[in-house]
Amino acid sequence: MLKLRELPFDAAHNAVVSKQTCDYHHGKHHATYVANLNKLTESGEFAGKGLYEIVTASSGGLFNNAAQVYNHDFYWDCIAKPSEPSVELKSALAENFADFKSEFLAAATAHFGSGWVWLAYDPKSGKLCIKATQNAATPVTEGLVPLLVVDVWEHAYYIDEHNARPKYLEKFYAGINWEFVSSAYEWAKKEGLGSVKFYIDELHGRD
Repeated sequence: MLKLRELPFDAAHNAVVSKQTCDYHHGKHHATYVANLNKLTESGEFAGKGLYEIVTASSGGLFNNAAQVYNHDFYWDCIAKPSEPSVELKSALAENFADFKSEFLAAATAHFGSGWVWLAYDPKSGKLCIKATQNAATPVTEGLVPLLVVDVWEHAYYIDEHNARPKYLEKFYAGINWEFVSSAYEWAKKEGLGSVKFYIDELHGRD
């Protein structure tokens, strides 16, 4: 049975999202996905399976809840701990993008409806890409390794910024936990999608 992860930062003292947003986003939305997934896997094909296996092999409502657990897990690790990218990651961003910040924020601002915008690593090409996904979709199912994600569902920012998504995105970018992103990049290059499974198992393991 999965448990809701704890936030990796102080919800009351961070410059990205308010405690009230965390209470709703983490304490209600994220928690509901965890509860739904546990109910959906009490029996059947995915009973006793790990979250990585469910995300990569399920569909429909089961996939939606499993992917949203993972997407939110990853999002929390990406924010509210301002730091600098590693030298290696800085070099890769410069090699793969003319201006990563402006391209990433433009993709997130323009994303229509609910979803996520990711920086991801392609193990096949060794390249970085910006990937927008709708609703619960995740780059993992396309063979890409997530390095950074911003949540652009309205519940991620509406309490704090109302409909001003760009304002939320600027705060998000200023508060990126680049140490985490750099570590994810390092492991993605070494282990490919195996690094995603390792990340999930470190958080949730298996009963």
